Amino acid sequence: MTMNNNKTIVLLVEDDPFLSSILQLKLEKESFQVVRAGDGEEALNLLIEQRVKPDLVLLDLILPKKNGFEVLENIRQDPLLEKLPIIIISNLGQPSDIDRGKALGIIDYFVKARLSIDELVKRVKEEVALREKPISSNPAG
Repeated sequence: MTMNNNKTIVLLVEDDPFLSSILQLKLEKESFQVVRAGDGEEALNLLIEQRVKPDLVLLDLILPKKNGFEVLENIRQDPLLEKLPIIIISNLGQPSDIDRGKALGIIDYFVKARLSIDELVKRVKEEVALREKPISSNPAG
């Protein structure tokens, strides 16, 4: 899998092929490169084994093989991945689920029943723009 270094890479971890396709089309329309994983194991394989380096992860929680919380915990335990920005998109909308996600360092939480694809894409763009702002130069020494 070749990565285009000029594009921001979003790892989309979603087992619903319809939603995954819509999100991919919308994100690609905004010039993001989308790498898709259909389950938690595939997501971790892409990140850990294949060393895909996304700029942001969109993560469903209810997934085959490994659920989203397991994926999130694995990411947070890996020194190379622990700071990876993650937005959850899930049918789980209970405060306890949202709190658990926040405790694991997610940057946002979208409940699918209330999900506006355009709002989600806008949020991804905002987050990427924040992270791309140049850091003030600090001479080493």
